[in-house]
Amino acid sequence: MLEVKNLTKTYGEKRAVDDISFSVSRGEILGFLGPNGAGKSTTMNIITGYLSSTSGTVTVDGLDILSDPIKVKQKIGYLPEQPPLYLDMTVREYLDFMFDLKKVRVPKKAHLEEICELVKITDVYPRMIKNLSKGYRQRVGLAQALIGSPDLLILDEPTVGLDPKQIIEIRSLIKQLGEKHTVILSSHILPEVQAVCERVIVINRGILVADDTPDNLSHSMSTDHKLTVRIAGPEESVYALLCGLPSMLRVDKLGEREQGGVFEYSLEAEPETDIRREMFKRLSERSWPILALRSSELSLEDIFLSLTADDAPAVHLQQETAAEAAPEEGGEEAQE
Repeated sequence: MLEVKNLTKTYGEKRAVDDISFSVSRGEILGFLGPNGAGKSTTMNIITGYLSSTSGTVTVDGLDILSDPIKVKQKIGYLPEQPPLYLDMTVREYLDFMFDLKKVRVPKKAHLEEICELVKITDVYPRMIKNLSKGYRQRVGLAQALIGSPDLLILDEPTVGLDPKQIIEIRSLIKQLGEKHTVILSSHILPEVQAVCERVIVINRGILVADDTPDNLSHSMSTDHKLTVRIAGPEESVYALLCGLPSMLRVDKLGEREQGGVFEYSLEAEPETDIRREMFKRLSERSWPILALRSSELSLEDIFLSLTADDAPAVHLQQETAAEAAPEEGGEEAQE
């Protein structure tokens, strides 16, 4: 759906974006992460056609943003961090205006009513935008991005200013939109990205430093793949059971953690094995409940901080595709 190749943007001697390449498949929800000043917003503005690149190409559904800017923009819905609202208009007037501006060719009334119902702004349809809360303004901005049912949605901090209930609703909406649209989501709320996105890209100092699923990034960057489990049951018997699990390398007793015979253990299994199901099965047969289970692998927040630290090396963690593995197509690029 979206193909970005060797994208570079310079301002004088400064490279805001430095030769980055990635693609997004139709129906995929991609998390686009980076610290302030990393080049994230510049990249999104180039994709949407608001900025031109110094070099490189951006294609949406096979159309080049420079060769066919009008057709490409018709396929993109964009919600900037600061929604482009006209505060002296009512919500109805604003959405009518945006509908006409985008030259959408579907029945206006039914289309706008459907969008307002989707983002839950029907009750403020006749109100002036300047009198709306920040959360409702954000929803109106999302509504304008959905006008025309674009194939690609680019959402920059879509939950800024929303209360916890609204954040959950917007997360659910983004997942729902992913069924019909390709979605690029930029957010500083990393648990939100982890909950919604199937894949994440991290950019730092203009360079793409990671491109993979959150789980794969966590596994590849973690040096310790141990599990810590808290179990209610006789310590020695539980310890013997855990030691007898297939692929188990080491079990360490961590002592009693709660009254009533609740003990904690550190488990280390062979690489690329998952002992959780078999462990649960054997413990449940003996009525020894698992009260807590946690992994030592890095969270998305830990990964982000590691990749974007001031002294972080410019490494590239990417999921390998057949094209990237082929020397004539992507081998050289994968080494950059």
